[in-house]
Amino acid sequence: MNVEFINPFLVSLVNVISTMAMMDLKPGKPQLKNHDLAKGDVSGLIGMVGPKTKGSLSITFEEPLILEIMNKMLGEKPSGINADITDLVGEITNMVTGGAKNLLSSKGYDFDMATPAVVSGKNHTISHQAKGKKIMMPFSHEYGMAFIEICFEEE
Repeated sequence: MNVEFINPFLVSLVNVISTMAMMDLKPGKPQLKNHDLAKGDVSGLIGMVGPKTKGSLSITFEEPLILEIMNKMLGEKPSGINADITDLVGEITNMVTGGAKNLLSSKGYDFDMATPAVVSGKNHTISHQAKGKKIMMPFSHEYGMAFIEICFEEE
């Protein structure tokens, strides 16, 4: 998978969280993922289709981290994952994908985005529809981990 294609999503996540929540996520080491089990507690998943590619992106947060992001962004800190948290994860997924789409359009990649789906719960699964390799990038913060998964097939 093309690094030039992946990096805008990573840059966009760090930018969205630092801008909206004033929190810095520290990127870890990318890895291939060969199963559907999510690493965190709540995930936003969005499909993307373009003339040259199709695939999907997911952003997963561990519960303590997303609760603190909500606290920093909205001044609210629920006791657990609820409808407001899942709405927030959907919005963050939209913002990250939109930011990456802007960065990628300048490099000749163009795609349309679906509406994000949000899944939560311990040991939930993420099903990417594309047949390409799944790349997972961990991000750490003192409140917990976030993970981006990107799966694309180029045509």
